Amino acid sequence: MASSGRSATDGVVSGIMGQWATAFSKLDAKALASLYSRNAFFFGSNPTFYRGNDGVAAYFEGLPRWQSPSVQFTDVRTAHAAADEINVAGTATFAVERDAEPLVVKITWVIVREDGDWKIVSHHVSSKTPLIAQ
Repeated sequence: MASSGRSATDGVVSGIMGQWATAFSKLDAKALASLYSRNAFFFGSNPTFYRGNDGVAAYFEGLPRWQSPSVQFTDVRTAHAAADEINVAGTATFAVERDAEPLVVKITWVIVREDGDWKIVSHHVSSKTPLIAQ
């Protein structure tokens, strides 16, 4: 892929991650849900499966009202999977209360172009702690 395609992909992803982090810092469920596709699949930090914008909003509305929520995305990898699809993987480190241990998770997103905008259509987080010893 040409370097301009790679930087365009990275630009889309970093833009969404920036909007996501800003909305999360305010625990703004409506703003967070607006970043997702109407057909989104969402597995967050609890075992419930959420679907679509309303499901995503319900997940974020159900979170505790932490004092100082923030997220930092690191080790982000992107791949332009198709003309209107970007695959994303990385680490998300959530700080929710001063002096509390951060929650560090693996995160994957699939981002698609929907009605001219880029939207998250699949969101999955999982533990960084190995579940199977190798």
